[in-house]
Amino acid sequence: MRNMDYVDSDEGGFHIIATVIDGFSRQVIGWAVADHMREQLVLDALRMAVARRRPRQGQTVMHTDRGSVYTGHAFRDLCLETGILPSVGKTGICFDNAAAEPFNALYKKELIHLSIWTDPKAVRAASFEYIETYYNRIRIQRQLGYLSPAHYEAIIDNRLVLAA
Repeated sequence: MRNMDYVDSDEGGFHIIATVIDGFSRQVIGWAVADHMREQLVLDALRMAVARRRPRQGQTVMHTDRGSVYTGHAFRDLCLETGILPSVGKTGICFDNAAAEPFNALYKKELIHLSIWTDPKAVRAASFEYIETYYNRIRIQRQLGYLSPAHYEAIIDNRLVLAA
């Protein structure tokens, strides 16, 4: 599933983070930060997710809202080229993004609102630390049995190996 959120800048502008969140483990598997909301931003986040997960043809669904960056030809083409089935929510249904909203809230509360941001490079560096070091690997989540996303995935992977 996709996610996009705004980060205010002390210079009066804003920065945007686009994320791809695994619906199973809630791990952020792709993300990108920019000072624009063009299609390239979500393509970069999706490319990171694809590089990490290497989805098999037709076995992964990318659910998004109907924003123009997700309904453009480049985004749809990248999904299809990488074996991902694109899926869009219904117009005006806020629940379509409900699974991604907890990440937005935590990201802002635990990182963004604690500092003044001046440029995308600073937001990108801090986001890397937050997502890759803390959120995915350390931050426990009630929905995952009080495990971090990475720990949850490791346990499930281990169970699958043992079952085989």
